[in-house]
Amino acid sequence: MADPSSYRPRPGEIPDSPGVYRFRDEHRRVIYVGKAKSLRQRLANYFQDLAHLHPRTRTMVTTAASVEWTVVSTEVEALQLEYSWIKEYDPRFNVKYRDDKSYPYLAVTMNEEFPRVQVMRGHKKKGVRYFGPYGHAWAIRDTVDLLLRVFPVRTCSAGVFKNAARTGRPCLLGYIGKCSAPCVGRITPEDHWDLADEFCDFMAGRTGTYLRRLERQMAEAAEDMEYERAARLRDDIGALKKAMEKSAVVLADATDADLIAVAEDELEAAVQIFHVRGGRVRGQRGWVTDKVEEITTGALVEHALQQLYGEESGDAVPKEVLVPALPDPVEPVQQWLTGRRGSGVSLRIPQRGDKKALMETVQRNAQQALVLHKTKRASDLTTRSRALEEIAEALDLDSAPLRIECYDISHLQGDDVVASMVVFEDGLARKSEYRRFQIKGFEGQDDVRSMHEVITRRFRRYLAEKEKTGEWADGEELTDGGRHPGGEAVVAGPGAPDDGEALTHGPALKDDDGRPKRFAYPPQLVVVDGGQPQVAAAQRALDELGIDDIAVCGLAKRLEEVWLPREDDPVVLPRTSEGLYLLQRVRDEAHRFAITYQRAKRAKRFRAGPLDDVPGLGETRKQALIKHFGSVKRLRAATIDQICEVPGIGRKTAETVAAALAGATPAGPAVNTATGEIMDDEDGAPETTTDAPGEPVSAGTPDERRGQER
Repeated sequence: MADPSSYRPRPGEIPDSPGVYRFRDEHRRVIYVGKAKSLRQRLANYFQDLAHLHPRTRTMVTTAASVEWTVVSTEVEALQLEYSWIKEYDPRFNVKYRDDKSYPYLAVTMNEEFPRVQVMRGHKKKGVRYFGPYGHAWAIRDTVDLLLRVFPVRTCSAGVFKNAARTGRPCLLGYIGKCSAPCVGRITPEDHWDLADEFCDFMAGRTGTYLRRLERQMAEAAEDMEYERAARLRDDIGALKKAMEKSAVVLADATDADLIAVAEDELEAAVQIFHVRGGRVRGQRGWVTDKVEEITTGALVEHALQQLYGEESGDAVPKEVLVPALPDPVEPVQQWLTGRRGSGVSLRIPQRGDKKALMETVQRNAQQALVLHKTKRASDLTTRSRALEEIAEALDLDSAPLRIECYDISHLQGDDVVASMVVFEDGLARKSEYRRFQIKGFEGQDDVRSMHEVITRRFRRYLAEKEKTGEWADGEELTDGGRHPGGEAVVAGPGAPDDGEALTHGPALKDDDGRPKRFAYPPQLVVVDGGQPQVAAAQRALDELGIDDIAVCGLAKRLEEVWLPREDDPVVLPRTSEGLYLLQRVRDEAHRFAITYQRAKRAKRFRAGPLDDVPGLGETRKQALIKHFGSVKRLRAATIDQICEVPGIGRKTAETVAAALAGATPAGPAVNTATGEIMDDEDGAPETTTDAPGEPVSAGTPDERRGQER
């Protein structure tokens, strides 16, 4: 724990001008970013008597080891720079609104030749138009189902689209008139793009134009005695009106506004947002945040505006933003919003009428969200703080372990040995820093040796980055596949899937600027999934590297005992202990992450029947052959010249494959273990054969197979 007076700037060093400041910890990691109209006055508030500071502010200044600042010319520049740095550094002590779920959007991929309408979650992509967010995905599908009658835009996946184009037959929606079937050329790319653009205009609230046009066309068809066409247009109008009725009319037809409400207490705040377009509520979302310091409602609103509009395109900012309190000062925020939109934005507090009534509804939703959040044990700040204090007391640590890393080993009867590393900061999972490892040095069910290797590799990297050599330890380098020669794979990034399916790569080191590095930050506590042997292996690995300031413990599954290095007896925490509950959550998360990766690796192995016996034919070329011909049966009937057409297959290999298949007895069909699909049926179509979703068929009962997994 640092003394703030040890890094307090000398009098007169801090300028009395607008700017943005950063607090860094002893590892040069940025832990807090703030802006100020006067840097001198603002920073002076942090260096007062600790007893007068907010609890979270007190924790922040004692965790920090230095402070620095950047002077800007205007408060608008300070606002923009603060937002950029918060997104870049992801400081642990900043106000960060945690979405209680991933909201679905209705997305139209206008960046494709044939735009597609679909449900999307997660980060927004360039060139895609988004509508929402919606509370449920089924609400989007119901709306799209109604609108496809009038706007028959493509909704199929890329695989279905290519298959239809190859066979010349559209899917079911193309036959029933809910898709214009661009896959078979029924509509040109230009006309289909215009159709998708009209769909977007309707979803954006410009509904009157299309209704009037359809009503006029219906009247003209009736006058021309084209009664079937008139009836079809009548049904289209009904479908559009039904889709519009799904959104409640709350304001005047031309009103585009976002309403933001805040409910707060001493430690946390909840934000609710209603998106009103064309007078109708088109979407709703909510966030919850811990208060880092004493912060006003206006400041919370300012952070919410940054979070909401910081990465959105200009058309996502409405003409009017209604808030419960205005930021102080309000002019820089209003100028920033105007710059984002490209035209004037009204930022104000509703005083009377329908808008004030709707704001009261949004406020009630925010209050309910805060109450609901308080009931969630894992997200309660007080409970998390108590859990960390109990762990520190039980393990005799100098301070609460703000960063905990947990490791687990997973394999299937000694095959495909992998390991996981999960990170919890302030009692919450930090999934962007999860890592996963492949163990290739040996085979077999030796969890102790595997644990020693993983801990060694992880902290050898930490030491290498700490020394700022710019290279991996032992000369290892990262390859394009996101994997280094030692076999290690990583998953990282704020959009990384929960199950760790995506691999990414990047430079081993970056400049000393506070940006996140792969293994740059050490934990205060290392937890291993296991008992005394695993704990001893982890401690031995740290001792060999000369690291003596990181605590180690293990959590054994059977009796939930906590084991410490060089101790003959375990530490037994009470069953009702919040500290034990947190350790269990950390251990279970590491186990989930490890076994998910292990299953994914196992699923990638490909069993191709007779092709398995062809010498020199690896997994990649076996899959290429099956993908090209569709089945082993068709491959057996192919000529050598046809086999040579497959990428990566030379004539000598083609002759070997043909000879092997000619002399092989047709046994079982080829099976893709990633999907459980049989690839050798009569018509070449996949036939799923699985015992459980996502699990390939193997010997033994499902219970027996689950018992083989570690």
